Amino acid sequence: MRRLPVYLLLDTSGSMSGEPIEAVKNGVQMMIHSLRQNPQAIETAFVSIITFDSAATQVIPLTDLASFRMLDLKASGVTAMGAALELLADKLQNEVARTTPEQKGDWKPLVFIMTDGVPTDDWQRGYNKLKAANKGLIVGCAAGLDADDTVLKQIATSVVRLDNADSESISKFFQWVTASVSTTSTKVEESGKEVTGLAQLPPPPSELVIIS
Repeated sequence: MRRLPVYLLLDTSGSMSGEPIEAVKNGVQMMIHSLRQNPQAIETAFVSIITFDSAATQVIPLTDLASFRMLDLKASGVTAMGAALELLADKLQNEVARTTPEQKGDWKPLVFIMTDGVPTDDWQRGYNKLKAANKGLIVGCAAGLDADDTVLKQIATSVVRLDNADSESISKFFQWVTASVSTTSTKVEESGKEVTGLAQLPPPPSELVIIS
């Protein structure tokens, strides 16, 4: 079976404490619940969560939807996005099956990066490592007015912005991620064609502004 790997890179720095981090946890749980209702997604989508604050951690390895169990997330520290990109590159190399002459590998991954701030470490080093991996489609989300989208524009295939990092806006972002995963899993299952850009995903809600 060819899997559709989905990686969520979530900012858990101190500025996300309170309403934003609670909204992120609720958003992930809603996403998993909704995807479990989709017959293509339940067969194909595997989800991993990498958090980044003062360090980067893969809190949930690439897991099928039926087995997925959300963990509690705490917000503290700074924004080590570079470390998260390095960790993502490692996981793409080690967790995603490559196509060989003998067998088809996994589908190209979907990666969603959500941050409300500015990287506090060497993000370019992490990005250079990521470029060498088979990275698939990367979507960046700048959440709130303090989020710097200039770095995300260099890392991601496409970037969207939320003007507010409140529970309603973050919930809308995760609803769109859910729809994007559903659409992609249906597309690869039915047509065998991979999603290569934002134009092939569902249109984002009005709270999400496409900036690149």
